[in-house]
Amino acid sequence: MPEATRRAHRPSWVLGATLTATFVLVALLADVIAPGDPFAAAGAPFLPPSAAHPLGTDDLGRDLLRGVVQGARVSLLVGVVVAGASLLLGVAIGGVAGYVGGAVDDGLMRLTELAMVLPRFFLALVVVALFGSDLVHLVVVLAATSWGVVARVTRAGVLAVKEREYVAAAHALGAAGGRILWRHVVPNVLAPVLAYAALGVGRAIVLEASLSFLGFGDPNLVSWGYLLHNAQAFARRAWWLSAFPGVAIALAVIGVNLLADGARNGRQVHVV
Repeated sequence: MPEATRRAHRPSWVLGATLTATFVLVALLADVIAPGDPFAAAGAPFLPPSAAHPLGTDDLGRDLLRGVVQGARVSLLVGVVVAGASLLLGVAIGGVAGYVGGAVDDGLMRLTELAMVLPRFFLALVVVALFGSDLVHLVVVLAATSWGVVARVTRAGVLAVKEREYVAAAHALGAAGGRILWRHVVPNVLAPVLAYAALGVGRAIVLEASLSFLGFGDPNLVSWGYLLHNAQAFARRAWWLSAFPGVAIALAVIGVNLLADGARNGRQVHVV
């Protein structure tokens, strides 16, 4: 049975794909699902969930449905951009390290280990404190410290693939080393690499939410962490203010992780 068919019969993979697709659609159709300014008042303060306001309103009368739906854009954008940047950096560094070997491999792997041991959360706190709580700063620091695992997985795959017959044939035909690496080697190790990179989406969402919850997020953008930050003072009075953004974060992270695990289990790579 083809691997795609086997994955389609795994309940966890199906659930992950469904949750992920749902949140992507919500983010893309946010202006249709919950139109309007999420910062604008839409009713009386502290209205509980009702037909008029399905998720209730906050202390300023802002509709929580707008905040959760449109906050999906920011939270998912952070996750996707950080994962994409870590994928590019990790594949480039891991690919070169595995293919070239020797001192280059040793140097790049020490750099990778440094990136993996850096405390991303506290480093992000320092960067935000020094340069401001702009979303760009947060994305840059998360991306710069999230590529280590991807690099290790890429290197492991390159070490296995570069000894294959078709790579030797390309060498015999006089192909340049760079062309062999990017045209023949890296494309054949991308399946597990993409799965590990996808796990970074969930981690980035949680880190952004954690920083925003502590008040270090971008105050000009509504994200799930921003909503949780505003809900702190009203946890007992208005349970819905923290419950719905929290559920959104949990479901989004679970969906991405289940989807990535399903893809990763199909093609395991031993990381060395």
